[in-house]
Amino acid sequence: MKVLVLGGTGVISRAIVQKALAAQHEVAVFNRGSKNHLFSSEVECIVGDKTNREQFRALMAGRKFDAVIDMISFDASDAQFTVDTFQDHAGQLVFCSSSAAYKRPFRTTPIVEDAEELYDSENFPYAYHKANMERYLRQVIVQGEIPVTIIRPSLTYGIGCANLGVLRQNYNIVQRIRSRKPLVMFGDGTLPWSFSFAPDVAKAFVGAVGNERMFGQSYHATSEELHVWQDLYLEFGKLLGIEPQLVHFSSAMLKEANPALFGHLFYEKSYAGLFDNSKLKRDLPGYQAEISLASGLAMLLDWYEREGHAVDEAKDRLEDELVFAYGRFVGQLKEISWG
Repeated sequence: MKVLVLGGTGVISRAIVQKALAAQHEVAVFNRGSKNHLFSSEVECIVGDKTNREQFRALMAGRKFDAVIDMISFDASDAQFTVDTFQDHAGQLVFCSSSAAYKRPFRTTPIVEDAEELYDSENFPYAYHKANMERYLRQVIVQGEIPVTIIRPSLTYGIGCANLGVLRQNYNIVQRIRSRKPLVMFGDGTLPWSFSFAPDVAKAFVGAVGNERMFGQSYHATSEELHVWQDLYLEFGKLLGIEPQLVHFSSAMLKEANPALFGHLFYEKSYAGLFDNSKLKRDLPGYQAEISLASGLAMLLDWYEREGHAVDEAKDRLEDELVFAYGRFVGQLKEISWG
């Protein structure tokens, strides 16, 4: 089948391209072209900017696809433009949403898709806009304009990722453990969470292509391996042979200090992130997230070493300052007269 991936260069998108090629699909990607050297000659690279709508329509004019996988729509307007562009030029549309689009607190644990509501507060714009995107797509599904499938990843990491860690500090995690420098953890680090490796999540997107059972449906696609948040750092420590030092802040405190950096912890990740993937397994027989956290982090560490990643100096200084503030705060607590 002929598949177009809008995006194609993010951590999940790249894995989708590889899985689609392995499934013998004819693959094209549309993006701004800065990372198209990552793709083999089998992939057609269409270069442009989707926000330039006139240009995008011109680039897509006359093209036909069996499926379009949209990884770059973040709100209802983005999604509507995709629908308007492809409703007469594609057999189906697969949209990447997010588990952040679920309203908190959850109604179910593990989380079941059709039992949950969508996020409805502007206090966390990313979740709010993704939820509104889904509300629009539900209207499209009801109207039957074009077959639509919605996939909601949770925290997904892998080769090329840029979102790992409480500070989204990525390689700095490894550097700080090696340097015996403490790492900031939110809460007590014991909140249950699902860490999903990108190739596992990509299987859901590629499995939706041409799969009529998945038309008109929404799914989350996550690992079901049980972990807590601190396992992210502890597993890196095991790989390095060094036990990480952790200091703990509440997510509310971090959010008040820097909403842009830490808002996602308070609004999205301060609730247990455990997901029931039964619906996806029902409609995509054989689906299973197979890569463990330990195996995924080992591959990530190998990538860090192979590519010679540099430390993010600004994030490193920020984490140093947070660690210092933590020590000062604990010292002040000790000075309180406890009676």
